[in-house]
Amino acid sequence: AEFPTVAFKACTQQQSRHLKQSWMPADTAPEGVLAGGACVGAESLLHILRNYERCDGARTSITVGVSSLINSLKRSRTCEVGATPGVTRCLQAVQLDRHIRLLDCPGVVLDSGDPPAAAPLRGALAPQRLRDPLAPACAILRRCPAQQVRGD
Repeated sequence: AEFPTVAFKACTQQQSRHLKQSWMPADTAPEGVLAGGACVGAESLLHILRNYERCDGARTSITVGVSSLINSLKRSRTCEVGATPGVTRCLQAVQLDRHIRLLDCPGVVLDSGDPPAAAPLRGALAPQRLRDPLAPACAILRRCPAQQVRGD
């Protein structure tokens, strides 16, 4: 309950769509499934992440950082981490052990065609780099009911 752990194997297939996923937990999967290219243990991992979002009785959102995950697995500060976009600037390969290499790379946020004020709302632009912080703030306020903003 305090430190949940789940076995997980990422997909190793090369195609961009319809990646295979095994619905059995990785700790009970037969060797043939583990040796294949399908993702194994995704349901268990997602279950744990969904439980974190419901902690303390309040539904909230969580952020899972790959760089933080790599640092935890490596047990050292191998990758720079931060809450704002743009901390990871280039691809970095981290050797976990003789057989496991982890890749940390900058996130890719595709242009959605939204107005420029939406870029910081999607995490595509760090707040410190904004020329006009008023535009995204107004975009947020337009999404909120007026009585909620006023505290009625």
